[in-house]
Order: sequence, then structure tokens, then C-alpha cells
Amino acid sequence: MATVSEPRRLRIGVDVGGTNTDGVLLDPLGASDLTKGVLAWHKSPTTADPSEGIANVIEAILDKAAGVFGVDPARDVAGVTIGTTAFVNAVIERDDKRLDRVAVVRLCGPFSKHVTPCVDWPVDLRDLVLGCHALVRGGLQVDGELISNIDEGEIAKFCAKIKVLGIKAVVVNGVFSPIDTVERQEERAAEIIRREIPGCEVVCSKDVASLGFLERENAAILNASILRYAKKTIRSFQEPFRRLGLDCPVFITQNDGTILSGEMAAKLPIRTFSSGPTNSMRGAAFLMEDNQNQERGGDGQAMMVVDIGGTTTDVGLLLANGFPRQQAAYSELAGVRMNFSCPDIKSIGLGGGSIVREDGDNVTIGPDSVGFSIWETMVFGGNTLTATDMAMAARPDLYDLSLLREQPVASEEKLAKCREIIKQKLEKIIDTVKTSPEDLPVILVGGGAIIAPDELKGASQVVKPELAQVANAIGGAIARVSAVVDTVKSTEFESTQKLVEDISQEAIQKAVAAGALPATVKIVDIETMQLEYIENKTRFIIRAAGDCDFFRTDHTSQLGQIDLNKDQVHKDDLDSTGWSNSTVKPARRRQTPETPEIDRILTYKPDVRNRVWYISETDLSWISTGCYILGTGGGGSPYPHMVLLRELLRAGAVVRVVNPHDVDDDAAVGGGGGAGSPTVAIEKLQGDEMMQAQNELYEICENRATHMIALEIGGGNGLQGMTLGASTNMDIPCVDGDWMGRAYPTKWQTTPVVFNERSPIWSPIAVADGNGNVVMMPTASSDRQVERIMRAALSQMGSLVGCAEPPVTGAEMKRWVVEHTISQSWRIGRAVAKARLLNRVDKVVETIIEECGGSTAARLLFKGKIVGVERTLFMGHTYGELIIEGADVAETLSGAGTSNTTNQFKGRRIKIPFKNENIAAIRIPDAGAAHSTEEVKELEKQEDVLAIVPDLIAVIDAQNGEAVGTPEYRYGLLVSVLGIAASDKWTSTERGIELGGPRAFGFGHLRYEPLGTFVKPVSVIDEFDREVATDTE
Repeated sequence: MATVSEPRRLRIGVDVGGTNTDGVLLDPLGASDLTKGVLAWHKSPTTADPSEGIANVIEAILDKAAGVFGVDPARDVAGVTIGTTAFVNAVIERDDKRLDRVAVVRLCGPFSKHVTPCVDWPVDLRDLVLGCHALVRGGLQVDGELISNIDEGEIAKFCAKIKVLGIKAVVVNGVFSPIDTVERQEERAAEIIRREIPGCEVVCSKDVASLGFLERENAAILNASILRYAKKTIRSFQEPFRRLGLDCPVFITQNDGTILSGEMAAKLPIRTFSSGPTNSMRGAAFLMEDNQNQERGGDGQAMMVVDIGGTTTDVGLLLANGFPRQQAAYSELAGVRMNFSCPDIKSIGLGGGSIVREDGDNVTIGPDSVGFSIWETMVFGGNTLTATDMAMAARPDLYDLSLLREQPVASEEKLAKCREIIKQKLEKIIDTVKTSPEDLPVILVGGGAIIAPDELKGASQVVKPELAQVANAIGGAIARVSAVVDTVKSTEFESTQKLVEDISQEAIQKAVAAGALPATVKIVDIETMQLEYIENKTRFIIRAAGDCDFFRTDHTSQLGQIDLNKDQVHKDDLDSTGWSNSTVKPARRRQTPETPEIDRILTYKPDVRNRVWYISETDLSWISTGCYILGTGGGGSPYPHMVLLRELLRAGAVVRVVNPHDVDDDAAVGGGGGAGSPTVAIEKLQGDEMMQAQNELYEICENRATHMIALEIGGGNGLQGMTLGASTNMDIPCVDGDWMGRAYPTKWQTTPVVFNERSPIWSPIAVADGNGNVVMMPTASSDRQVERIMRAALSQMGSLVGCAEPPVTGAEMKRWVVEHTISQSWRIGRAVAKARLLNRVDKVVETIIEECGGSTAARLLFKGKIVGVERTLFMGHTYGELIIEGADVAETLSGAGTSNTTNQFKGRRIKIPFKNENIAAIRIPDAGAAHSTEEVKELEKQEDVLAIVPDLIAVIDAQNGEAVGTPEYRYGLLVSVLGIAASDKWTSTERGIELGGPRAFGFGHLRYEPLGTFVKPVSVIDEFDREVATDTE
């Protein structure tokens, strides 16, 4: 331990859980000792006022250390790090005493007007948190150009309303604010608000999360709502320290395993929401380090951390860089979709308190548990048989069984069955989290680790380290400091490598500014993504991390202190802000879906009257899910478009869909949709550009549309025909069909161009950016020229536009249309919804196949885990290749044991090349060899082709049944690959195969062979028309 003359170096880590508060006193210089530098540890019940529990734990560990070393260690403590669930629990519990109402100021100009703040929140939470909002001038384009400048008077006027409502928390969210380093619009708006409303809290969205307008805004609103409570809580954490003689900064652990100063955590409490699992992972890894291990954060080995509690087992992958693998782009908390960084943790209903049941020869364990009621277990004299009872009974040589009831817990046969079930469950969840077939070390932590076996398939070793029961507190004590830079830069005049170097230095400087010791800071993660349809633009996400510099002279002002004299907190204040009388809550028990919800889904019938389908919110939800699956990886996520159309429905809009065969031959069937970069689409939400393009088109096109049709059913454009046709827009019905039957990357890859009855089809055309700029093209020499010219204009119009296509006659539409694709999307979405409600997502692909015409028309091509993704950009399109390694994903996800189905995909690999959309699914005969492009083509044999365009190849998330778009492909994701036979509008002619087949994508060395026989989708209108039903009664 440090002497008086040595610098302070001891660290205290505390984890405040729902049941227990754990603490450790750690000397980093002793990390190579057998004790791992842990001088003392303590575990005690969490108190109603967590600050009391924290004080109790810290006092206990200081007393223990003083008893051992004979010296009061308090003066040698350099810092205290606390992990807590207090803030996230306030949101989950909808506590109006801890959550404040929030005003939202959007700097968006004409965009996002149809999707208001908190639009996709649970109603009770939205009503509790959202006070008011305003959409004002401001925002940037992706290239940094202004959408519009902010208007100080406009913001000041809204501040007057905020003051009248008594709201003291405000969020400012600007379009592309995370890349705004020049205009600083959010910061300038925040200054105006603080001036107009003295004493209010202002949160700039760019400080909370990155690109993704709605998700970043959601996170910022939750952050603002919890601010007051967070500040009081963190001050309460600090209050006991001076009483205990601790004159040191206080830090709070955040989601990625690093620390925030108390001051920063009080400003950004949302960054702590998922810190608990991360602390356990980091602590477990620290306990595994041997004497000669490399400095943390350097190149090491990835490892699995299995945290077994009383009710659940949480498993995560700790990467070689020392940080947990993070979730994909989006996460969800309390029903709110967000995009801030969270660890990728998989959980199953298995813990030490899991209840064991026997029904004849069948033995089950969990998912329900005795939770914190440990006195109910047999080992403590109760009557409930649990996994812990079984584990202890199986090892009488290790455990004192005197507390067990006199009768035997179970027969040897039953004990063996339980051991095997637990082993299989753990092996399957471990395999789910792994990203490669190689065995990895598995570290067992948590109070329930007693139930785990000493050997597990897929584990190079299984270790239950000493002090595993306080791994979470240890993880807090060793946490580091990190910083992330997420920005978009031009590569026109500087190379990507040079930009990576510059941004890396920026990330390092940012980490040092946050409190990292300069000599220890390293780059731990680099991600680059070229933006589609945007010339010379690349998104860079770079993370730096280093050890905390506890000895900086600016500890008090920068790192860890909040002024305790300001708004001094007393116990009465804490009670009034929402501390519950007991923080210990019963464990949540898994429940089957409520019968009314199942019945509603299983018995739901769409509203079809007189051959017109009136779209409901249920219909829309299912159609949206189906559209993304039919998008074959492209088309962009339908989510923001679904939210927009749902809001129209809630506002009273009527959306009608008609059968294409019911349309008169002389009708005028118009079209429209969006074009541009998916990256821009998630940030610059739709304004009026779609309708503006339509209005401009009919200034030069005399034949106004009487009906609308989607350009493509795949992705977000699959909903545009219904949105444009809504009664609040053009008020015309949408045709149940589209021009692709899927998604394709270009406008000339459409069935009207395939039929080639006249050319060009797609002029005149109008393109609008929603910000006052319109491009008209009255004539064109060909449809390919329309595409080229529109793409050129796109880059100068914000990289996201609305297009209006000229109408075709009803007779032409009936010859060219891919029929009933809205119906097909609806049926696919219904299949996914049913699978989720009945907990049969493992069979969702098989259900979708039945909806698409059965096994002759669609096929399960592959199941497995993504183990490789490569991307590049050419002529505005994203090209790449996906590698999937075979696995029985149903067995892997369930963790229930060996599947009865044959593991037909194990040991095999396939690749899926894509150009925005998936092109083919091809077996890989030699997975290990590296080859040039030409050699790869030589190796791609016709007999290895499982499916190829124009047939549809969809990658589906095996955990939720949703489509996975090409921008969302990532390592480790469990997926199923679905093949669907393309419409005969593509496959019945050589021209169709030429425009939509392999040669159009540069795969001329492979030929199209249909995977099955196309079956026309069944019309929802034909099936559910009430007029038909009435006539037959």
C-alpha cells in the first residue's frame, strides 16, 4: 500500500445493484499479485437511499484494510468510481418524481415536420416527459452546407412559451449537428435559450449521441428528463466521502466500460444506463490477467464473460482491445429507440435461483426464478428446488449441505439431467455471442456461477476466478477514460489514411481532455464508411482510450467534483425526489403473451369494403416489416416512413389500396418515391419534398394521376405510394403492386423498361429536395439517361430527394405491374408478428415461405452467423460481400439442447455479394484461401449458386425475424437467408433477365437459374372483401 510520501494510487470501485451494493479497495500496482491488488472487499444490501449503502460499503472496506495494514488507507485513495442503475431505473419505472418534463427545439428548417418528437415512444412515457416542442430554422446538409441559418427571434419566441409552462429542461436537436464544427448551431441556440430562461438545463443532442436524428433526439430527451435527479444523486454519492476522510474525485462508469467525471455524468446520465454488465465484463477480464499480461488496452485475446445471477445469465464478448463489443446501430430502452453506445449482451433465463421442475421424464430449469427470495430454496430450508440446490447436491465434497432438507434433493439421474441442461444452455448462449468458430476463454462471474460446469464446448478454458462475486465493483475500479469522434469528411483532396490519422489525433486529444493520462492513450477502434450517392464523402468513427490521470491538478474543476454547496442535498431532498422505500424488487418472471393480444393477431382481418382496402395501423406495421424483407438488403429502412404514415393515420387520414385489375384502362397511374443515401435518410427526415415533386410534375404534365403505385416494394419506397395517395395528400387510391417486386438500385431496372413498349418511360420527371430546389426533366433520350442525370443532381441537392414519375395508363399498368406486392408484404409481416407472439421466431422463415407460395416458390437457403463483411463505393452505390458461416441458429438461440432438425448448414460457408441489394448466395468451396478478384470469379462455379438475381435473396435476423439491410451487416449476427422466386415479369423474357439478372451486376460468368416457380401473391382484397362475404351469406 502507498506510504505517506508516495503519490495516492488506491482506487475504490462501488457497484449499486437492485439487491446488493458491492465495493472493493484496489491497488493497481498489485495487479500481478495473487490477490490482484484487491486489498479489501465488501457486499451489503442496497439501501433505500443508495448514498447510505455506498457509505456503508466504503466504510467497511476502509476498516478492513486498516485492520490488515494498521494504517488508515483513506488518505491514499486517488479516486472513487461508482456504477449505478439508479438513473435507468427511473425511466423504466416511469417515476414522475425523478423525471422532468422537457421542451424540444428542432433546428430542422422544412424537414422532419411530419415526425414530431417522441412520436415512437410508449404513450405513458411520452405524456410524462414531453412538455412542448418547436420546429425552427436551422440544420445542415451532409456536406456541411446550410439548410438554413438559425433565427434568434424565432427561438426566443418559443422560450417565452417554455417559461409559461414552467419547463426547466430543454433539448436542442439540429439536422447533422454531430458533424457541425463550423456553424455550431446547437451551441448558439443553447446560448440563446440560457439567456432567455435563466437557470434552465439545455442539452445539445450532439453531446449525447451520433448520426440518426430521431434516435439521437430520443436519447437527448431522456437525458434531459433525468438531469435534475442525476445531479442530486451524484451529489448525494459524494456527500459521505468527506465524512469518511476521502478527499478525491468521484467518477461514474459509463456504458462502454470507461468512466465519466461526476460533473460529466451529471450532464450526461444516459451514458451510464448500461454500465452494470460492462463493469462485470471488465472486472472479470482483470481477474483473468496473469503476471506477464500486456498493458490493458493493448493487443490481447478476446474472451467471453458469463455473468450468472439469480434469475438470468448475461453473456458478452470482451474484445482484444479490452472493451466490450457494442450493439449494432440501434438499441431500445423502456420502449424508446436510441443510438448511443451499449454493450452487446445476450441473456437467457438461467440463474442460481432458476426453478427446477420435473414432469415425468422431462426436466426443465427456469426461466422463472425465486429471485431475491433465497429463503425459498431448499439449501436454505425452503421447499422450492432450484439450480443452486442441484449444483450443491451434485458436489457434496465441496459444499456444506447441512441446511438441506433431510430427504435427498434428487436422484442421480435427475442430477445428471440438470447438469446436462445447464451445460447445453450455457454452451448455446456462448456460441451465440462468439464471432468465429475458434474456442475462447470463458470467465464465470456472479453469485450464480456455482451452477456452471468446469468444461464447456467452445471454451478454450473455463475459469471461476477468486473475487468473481465482486467483479462488477472491480470493473469500476479499473475503468479507463475514452473519447469518440464520429464525423463525415471529404476525401476529395485528402486520402482516407491521412484523415484517419488526423481524426485519431483529435480522438486522443479529446480523451486527454476528458482526463486520460496522455502516455497511455491509444486508438482502440476505427470504422470508416463511404456514403452512398455522395461523392467523396466518408463517415469516420474513431475511439481512443487511456488510463485515468488521477494526479492532474484540475481534479476538482474538471474531473470529478460537483460543487456540494450549490443546491445542497439532504436526506429529505432525496426522499422528495423519488427514492423508493425499498430498492429491492422481485425478479421479473417471464410471461407468455397475453391471450387477448395473441387472439387479436391470429383473428385480425383487414378492413376491405367494396373492393377497397382501408389501411390500419396493424396493416401498416405488417406491410413495413414485409417491405424490408422484400428489399433484399436495399431500399433503406422503412421505419421512418412507417412512423410518418402512422402519424397521418392517427391524424385521421384515409389510406386506400385497390386491386390492379379493378383499375380502369384509361386511368392515370402515377408514381413517386425517394432517392438518395440511407445515411442521409436517417438524419434528414422527410419534409414535403415528395408532394412538392408531384405538384411540380403536374405543372408540365397535363394528365393528372388518378391512382398511385410504388416504384419498388422493397424498403422505404414500398410505403410511398400509400403516403402520397393518403387523403391528406393526393387523396387517390394506391395500387396493390409495384414496378420491381423487390428493390433494385436503378430506375431502369423496372418492369415498364423490361416491357419496352415505349421509351423513355420515366420522363417527364420532377425532383425536389424539400428546401426550395426543384429539377425538371421534360424530355430524355433514354431511361438510363434519366438515371444518370438525376444521380448527378442528387449530389447537389443534399443527397436525398423526392421524385415524381409520370403516370402510365391503367391498361399499361395491368400489363407491367408486379401484382399484389402490398398484400405479399402484409402476409410476410403478419408471419413475423405471429412468430414473435408465439415465441417461434426460429421458424419464421418457414412461415414466410408458406406465405410466398410454399416450398416450390421460396426456399431457406442458409442459416448461420455473419463472420465477414467487406464494403466499397463505386458510382454512388455500395458494393460488398457478406460471409456467413453455417450454424443451427434455432438451437443456438434457444439454448435448450440439441435440435431435432439436421444441422445441414454446419461446417459450410456462403457469400452474398451485394450492390445496395443482395445479388446472389454462393457456396464457398474453400473458406480459408485468399484469392484475387479474377481468381474468385474462377472459383465461383455455377453448381455453387444457391440463388441469384432476379430471384430475391433476403437476410433475416434470426433473433427477431426482421430484415437485415446491407448497411446493418455486422460480425456475429445470427441470420437466416431466404430465397424467393422472382416475378415472371422479370424471368419470362431474355430482356428481363438481362436488365435484372447476373450480367447487370457484373456477374456475367454466372447464369440465372430459377430457385423455384413463381407463385403470384394472394390478394388481401380478394380474400377479405366484405362485399364478397355478404353476397355468399
